[in-house]
Amino acid sequence: MLQLLALHLLAAVAAPAIMRRFGRKGFLPLALVPGSAAVWAVANTGAVLDGRGPTLDVSWIPALDMSLAFRLDVLSWLMVILVGGVGAIVLGYCAWYFASGAKFLGRFAGVFVAFAGAMLGLVTTDNTLVLYVFWELTTVFSYLLIGHYFDRKGARRAAMQAIIVTTLGGLAMLFGFLILGAAEGGSYVISELIANPPLDGSALVTAGIVMVLVGAISKSALVPFHFWLPGAMAAPTPVSAYLHAAAMVKAGVYLVARFAPGFAEVGLWQWMILLTGGATMILGGYRALRQHDLKLLLAFGTVSQLGFLILLVGQADRAIALAGLALIGAHAMFKATLFLTVGVIDAAAGTRDLRQLSGLAKHLPWATVPGVLATFSMVGLPPFAGYVGKEAALEALVHSDDPMTFALLVIVVIGSILTFAYGMRFLWGAFARKKGVEDTPVDKEAAGLYIAPNVLAFAGLVAGLFPVAGETLLAPYADTYPVGEPGHLTLWGGFGTPLLLTGVIIVGGVLLMLARRGVERVQEVVSVGPDADRTYRGTMRRLDSVSVAVTSITQRGSLPVYLALILLTTVVMIWTSVYAGGLRIGAVKPWDYPVQAGVAIVVAVAAFLTARARRRLKAVVLLGITGYGVVLLFALHGAPDLALTQALVETITLVVFILVLRRLPAYYSNRPLKASRWWRAILAIAVGLTVTFVALVIPNARVTDSIAELFPEEAYNYGYGRNIVNVTLVDIRAWDTMGEISVLLVAATGVASLVFLRARAGRVERIRDHDMDRGSVWASDAPGDDALVRQGRTIPVRSTRNRRWISAGVALAPHRRSVIFEVATRLIFHTMLVFAIYLLFAGHNSPGGGFVAGLVAGIALTVRYLAGGRYELGEAAPVLPGLLLGSGLFLSAGAGAVPLAFGGVVLQSVVIDIPLGYLGDVHLVTTLFFDIGVFLVVVGLMLDILRSLGAEVDRQGEAEGRAVPDVAHDSPRSTADDAQPLEDALTGGGAP
Repeated sequence: MLQLLALHLLAAVAAPAIMRRFGRKGFLPLALVPGSAAVWAVANTGAVLDGRGPTLDVSWIPALDMSLAFRLDVLSWLMVILVGGVGAIVLGYCAWYFASGAKFLGRFAGVFVAFAGAMLGLVTTDNTLVLYVFWELTTVFSYLLIGHYFDRKGARRAAMQAIIVTTLGGLAMLFGFLILGAAEGGSYVISELIANPPLDGSALVTAGIVMVLVGAISKSALVPFHFWLPGAMAAPTPVSAYLHAAAMVKAGVYLVARFAPGFAEVGLWQWMILLTGGATMILGGYRALRQHDLKLLLAFGTVSQLGFLILLVGQADRAIALAGLALIGAHAMFKATLFLTVGVIDAAAGTRDLRQLSGLAKHLPWATVPGVLATFSMVGLPPFAGYVGKEAALEALVHSDDPMTFALLVIVVIGSILTFAYGMRFLWGAFARKKGVEDTPVDKEAAGLYIAPNVLAFAGLVAGLFPVAGETLLAPYADTYPVGEPGHLTLWGGFGTPLLLTGVIIVGGVLLMLARRGVERVQEVVSVGPDADRTYRGTMRRLDSVSVAVTSITQRGSLPVYLALILLTTVVMIWTSVYAGGLRIGAVKPWDYPVQAGVAIVVAVAAFLTARARRRLKAVVLLGITGYGVVLLFALHGAPDLALTQALVETITLVVFILVLRRLPAYYSNRPLKASRWWRAILAIAVGLTVTFVALVIPNARVTDSIAELFPEEAYNYGYGRNIVNVTLVDIRAWDTMGEISVLLVAATGVASLVFLRARAGRVERIRDHDMDRGSVWASDAPGDDALVRQGRTIPVRSTRNRRWISAGVALAPHRRSVIFEVATRLIFHTMLVFAIYLLFAGHNSPGGGFVAGLVAGIALTVRYLAGGRYELGEAAPVLPGLLLGSGLFLSAGAGAVPLAFGGVVLQSVVIDIPLGYLGDVHLVTTLFFDIGVFLVVVGLMLDILRSLGAEVDRQGEAEGRAVPDVAHDSPRSTADDAQPLEDALTGGGAP
């Protein structure tokens, strides 16, 4: 089963390339993919009937009881044949339906095959949570297929309407699955849940059952969610034929049929099925009688038929269920045929309006034949599959002992009369010659366009001629229903009430058809309830209005307001929980060593001064003091790894802040914030007290032993290392680390996209790219190599020629060069890199690891940049940051996936001890490769930040015709006259 799903995935990915290579004929090889699923199901027919159908159970997320469990029983066998068989036929139809050179066929084909794969997984999975995953995949893919003509407003609106409604139902269904899975005696395994349903009569379980039904009802377009399906007719006709006949809407029918054996006797289940299914069957048929567009007529007819199917498969009676299963197959064949026939008519005649069509029976005989056969099956005329299923339903309903059956029988008869009437209306509108209307001219279509509808139409005829075979195939699942006698499928059931009711249906349908004009006039005058589509659109408009109102209040473009709302909400929620839970502070130990109190005081004073600082640089330095104070606290608490990491992070953060400050004013603005400062102070104090209280309460709120006590032993036995912090990051909690480095990659991309004003260069700027003759304010054709142009004046400076302690120092502005800094950089850069490598390899047993090593290497690159500028950065790291980021993530993910090839699990680690004789033993753990990936990501992040906030800002400054100063000048009110102190410093002038 997984192989079939993988085949669909690969075909979906390859579809665009196939369509580019073969054009629209590429649909033919792609049709083999869903076709293979149908062939697979047919090949397993014998095993399925014997109860030995193929099964598969692969553990996925054991903690959530979520496994890739698949099972092929009679119901899933039927659905796989429909999903795969009809899907293959419709894809073949597409090869002649779309015009040569049609746009976006590659995307259409890929999404279509992916949708078929999602439906295959949905109808075969034996896990409710995995079923939900496939359920939502069908929702997304159907959205893309319905909105294929995205340049049309109607298609976009229909696609959005479909995804909103079905996603809402899908979420409700998920909640239902969670409730039923967590209930006493419940399970997330579908077969176990149906075999032993948790029917304890509790309100919670009942709510879970209702939510599952809401998901099915929304997916199958039952009242009150029926309005989305007719709107979805904006999709290409092949999409309508597949999604609305054999696939998407059948997912809801399948879900009801799957859960009915376990829950059909629940009272609320019975009433929901009766009311929603009955209302849908009648309303859909009634609305179909007034439609002039053939696709809309069939769409409302589909709504009616879906209500009929839900009514039957949702009952507890075995005979009724057998009729419902038979009609599932019949409906897929005749409704897909009718949609494909309409596609032929639309292509040949250029219209679907039945008022403009006339005489097509003569001009399109190969479209007329399947249209007539499929319509006869839909309205229930012998000897078609639709007749067999409908007669079995009438027979079962007449002989049922359930008191609700009479109401159900009345609904079925009325709905069948409406079905007969709109079926005859379809035949008359599509093929009949009409008075006063000239025969419609038609274009000659390719013979291949007629293959699919004829194949499906004659399949419905063959299925009806052999009802015993259908009973043999479907009865095993119908017999799993809880009550009643087994049913039968037959072409002739003898004289009796069912035959009489069939006559009533035919006569009533013919009379409605003959009185069609009067019926249309009545429908124009009489409204049956509120218009669901109009109600939906009105609701969405009101929701938009409320959203705008709320957004205008909360999203005001003010960061202080956003932060205040977040903090206020946090404070209120925490104190509410504290009050409700009755939490109290336990024993408090002020400190382990008095020096800790001193450090805490320094941190508090620095934080207070940071909030009071008006100059940005001063605030950054004070903020750094608070960070380094935390480093001391970590060290005093015996956490060297945390202290080292925090110190490195603080250093890098300080540098990043300084780089950003080059583009910001030196002082914060003087906005009048005095009126709100007391409120802000009160909120800040409240947040501080809240965080302090939580920190003091949490240790005393523990109800079980701390898991931290197990970490030392687990880190060594499970992760083969003695450094608990590093083993936790790369082994015990490796999934978290994988997510974090992914976020780092996204953050780096985001920073660069905000800074780069041009496309990111595909090469690294190095000193050999520096042109000393042009493009720089320090060009040699300026007033002199030893001169600085400032405020229109030439300032002589001391020469720095022939003193190259670093590679690109010559490209740096003379007043920015420092011999001490360059010498120090020359001495410590390589030492820092060696130290970073040591931390990388030693981190599994000693302080260090990939993250810390990456930070050290990043600081080394930062030193090179600060000492020599952007060209020096290129010399230090002549590699693109994206290459490091991508390679690191790829290496970490690859190292995590390698164990799968050896029968292990994702991110599993293995220890390798290599004896080296007198040199000792090498203790190698495979998580080292994961850690190397982390190292590369961190180095790539640092390099990207330096290239974005450093080198690119430098380049932009030079492009503006001036060198950007390292830090903005001291006073926001400085003038040209303030340049004198700088000149004195550069020229050696001023005071001795």
